[in-house]
Amino acid sequence: MKHLAAHDFEDLLQCTIPTFEGILGNASHDKIVMDLLFDLAVWHAYTKLRLHTDDTLKYFYTATATLGCSVRKFSDKVCPAYVTTELPREQAARGHQQARLAAQAPNSEHGGGSSSNISQRKSKNLNLHMYKYHALGDYPNTIQ
Repeated sequence: MKHLAAHDFEDLLQCTIPTFEGILGNASHDKIVMDLLFDLAVWHAYTKLRLHTDDTLKYFYTATATLGCSVRKFSDKVCPAYVTTELPREQAARGHQQARLAAQAPNSEHGGGSSSNISQRKSKNLNLHMYKYHALGDYPNTIQ
């Protein structure tokens, strides 16, 4: 599943809710994930509408607010319960980059102690302080 296009993610979102049912083993976390997936699907459906009315825009504003609440709840309640790390290919790419920097400047700080950083996979957390999350709230205004 490398190099997915936007329509691939759309197809996955539409079919993924039944596959995630009960996958985490924790009922409260499962409910949060299922609610988030549903809210993402509803929000996506409103973004795909070609013609909006005043009512659909009103519902779109509501769906956007609900999606924001669901994402924050997922970030606050579910994410801290699971340890997530970078992928092996991300770790390898970081190792290659550090090795390249060490080869370019052998007498600098990059040369010493970088092998211990390469061997450990970095922790990865959901970061909601990114523009793509901030911009979600602007979609209904852009359409209006």
